[in-house]
Formats: sequence, structure tokens, C-alpha cells
Amino acid sequence: MNLILLHPDDLTADGHARVTGRRAGHIREVHRAEKGDELRVGLLGGRMGTGRVEEVSPEAIVMSVRLMDDPPRPLPVTLLLALPRPKAFRRVLQGVTTLGVKRIALFGAYKVEKSYWQSPWLEPEPLREQLILGLEQARDTVLPRVTLHPLFKPFIEDEVPGLAGGTRRLVAHPGGMGVCPTGVGDGVTLAIGPEGGFTEYELGLLLKAGFEPVTLGPRILRTEQAVPALLGRFL
Repeated sequence: MNLILLHPDDLTADGHARVTGRRAGHIREVHRAEKGDELRVGLLGGRMGTGRVEEVSPEAIVMSVRLMDDPPRPLPVTLLLALPRPKAFRRVLQGVTTLGVKRIALFGAYKVEKSYWQSPWLEPEPLREQLILGLEQARDTVLPRVTLHPLFKPFIEDEVPGLAGGTRRLVAHPGGMGVCPTGVGDGVTLAIGPEGGFTEYELGLLLKAGFEPVTLGPRILRTEQAVPALLGRFL
């Protein structure tokens, strides 16, 4: 935990924060903080700064808080990601959040198993927990917006024009015409398909929607490898 992420209801009127639960346990057991120590903190959705430990108890950590720094700039990439298999989903979502993506649209495709959409990790609270872990890792405070789109054709035809407006549209696809670029310009909308790849029909819809097929080379990557490799091009 590189950032103690404070929630608005942690704050008190006198400029202090009272932290409980997992975060307090981390401060005690990993940071081994004592009275007088300073930790890096941030307010969820707000600014970052320092927290000076004033009290350590089994129930809570009390800190005096100064928030004076803006969070890091977001990565100007909208990510359209075919829903990964559940075992990989948490790692991928945390990684995307850590890299600074603030708009994530998870979509279905022919080679996305329908059972994936029943995963408990897609419920609002478990989903939020993974985003929080990504923010803590990256020292960021701004939650990404995540939306779910099980049906491919309506998503591409009805939703993507609004999501991708004014950005360069790229689709990662083996055999793409060019190497994935590195510049973001006015922003990028990046579509990454399932591990089995897009069907020709799906790729055709993406091309019709203005996407350019790009590649990282001849190797076929798993989702948890492809996503950071592609996003790393835009850091």
C-alpha cells in the first residue's frame, strides 16, 4: 500500500482522519507506524498529502492530515476490453487502474464465455475493491469508471461512438497492419479482444467504426500480458 486512501467519512472537522479495518491493519503491521510518523495519504476523489500519526490502537489509527497535492494525470486512453476469464480479471483490472486509465468498458465477444458474466467479481463492491487496490499501488485517488456491455454488436454500434469521440481508435489484433503507436495526441481509444481473438465479423464491425488494427508483433499474448504491454506504449 503506497498510499493510505482516505474516504470522506474518515475525516473529522478538526483536520484529522480516523482509519479502521484493512487500512489500519496495514499501517500497524506493514508500515509499523508509531506516533509521530508521517505517511503518504490521499482523499478518494480528491487531493493527496501527508498524514501524521497521532494515535495507534487496535481499533483505529488517528492521523492529522494535510492534503496539498493533485493526483497524477490520468492516462488519456479509453480502454475497451473483452471480459477476461475470472482468474485473470482481478489482476488485469488492478493493473489497468495502476497505469492511470480512467475509462474502462468491459464487453462481450463470441470467444468470451457467457459464464464469465456471472462472476461475483463484477458485482459493484468487489469491483470497487480491485480499483481501490490499484489506486493504492499507484498513489492515485481518482476511481476509474467501469461499465459492462455483454452484447458486442450493440456496444460497438451504439455505445462506442460516444466513448471514442475525438480520439484515435486502435484495435489490437494479430496481423494488424502496423505496430501499436506510442503517441496519444488528443487521446486514444484502445480495443483489446479475448484471448482467442476477434472473429472476422467482429473485426469488420470495429473497422467500420473507425478502428485501425495494430499489433505488438508475432507473439500471441494472454490478456494479463497484452494489456500492460499495450498500455505501456502510451505512458
